[in-house]
Amino acid sequence: MPNHSKEEKLKAMGELLDVIDTLRQKCPWDSAQTPESLRPNTIEEVMELSEAIVAGDGQNVRKELGDVLLHVLMLAKMGDEKGQYDIADVCNSLREKLIFRHPHIYGQATARTAQEVSDNWELIKLKEKNGNKTVLGGVPRSLPSLIKAERIQEKAAHVGFDWPNRDEVWDKVREEEREVEAEFKQGHEVDREKEFGDLLFAVVNAARLYGVRPDTALEKTNLKFIARFNHIEQEAHKRGKNLNEMTLDEMDALWNEAKKMHLGE
Repeated sequence: MPNHSKEEKLKAMGELLDVIDTLRQKCPWDSAQTPESLRPNTIEEVMELSEAIVAGDGQNVRKELGDVLLHVLMLAKMGDEKGQYDIADVCNSLREKLIFRHPHIYGQATARTAQEVSDNWELIKLKEKNGNKTVLGGVPRSLPSLIKAERIQEKAAHVGFDWPNRDEVWDKVREEEREVEAEFKQGHEVDREKEFGDLLFAVVNAARLYGVRPDTALEKTNLKFIARFNHIEQEAHKRGKNLNEMTLDEMDALWNEAKKMHLGE
C-alpha cells in the first residue's frame, strides 16, 4: 500500500514539474501545443478516468489520474509562459477557495452532516467574488444532459426547492409516463420529445432522491448490455450465422444464457 511521506510527495511533484519544463522546451510536439489544441485530449483523458472509476479498476485509475494531471500541469505551464498564472497560482487560488467554502472547518459555521456541508457550499458560492450569480449559474452548459439534469436538481434542492417526501417523486414519474404514452396514442409528434424529456428529468430526480447517480447507473447498464449482446454475436458466429439470420427467440435464449453467466455484472 502506498505510504509516501509529504516530503516524498512534494519531491515527486517537483520532479514531474521539471519534466514538464523540459518537454515544453525540447519536445517538438509538446512545445507546439496550445490550450486549444490540448482541449479535446483533456476531455478524452477525463472520460477515460471516468471509465476506470466506473470499472473499479484501481491500477487504471492511477494511470488515468496521471494523464489528467499531465494536462493540468501542461496547461498551467502554458499560463506561466504567457505571464498569466502558474501552478503556484492555481494551487493558491484553490486553497483559498476551499478554505472559504469550508467555514465549518476554518471559521465559526457548523455543519454536522455531508448534506449540510453541501447545502452551505451552494450558498457560499453565491457570495463569492466572481462566483455564481444565480443558483443554477454554476452548471456548465457543455455538461452531458443526464449529468446536467442531476446537477440542476441538486442545486435547486440546496435552496429548498425539492420534494418534502422523496416517495412523492414516484407519482411525478408515473404522471410523466402517462403523458408520454398519451402523446403517442394521440399522434402528437411535436410534443413527443418534450414529454420524453419531462419523463427522463423525473427519473433522474427519483434517482437523485434515492442516492443513485443516474449517469453511473446508466453507464453500468450500457456496459452490461454490451457484454451480453457481444455474447449473442459471438455464439451466433460459432454457429456460422450472422445476427440478422437468427430469430428473436434464438437471440433471447442466448441473452438469457448471458444473464445466467452474469456477463457485464
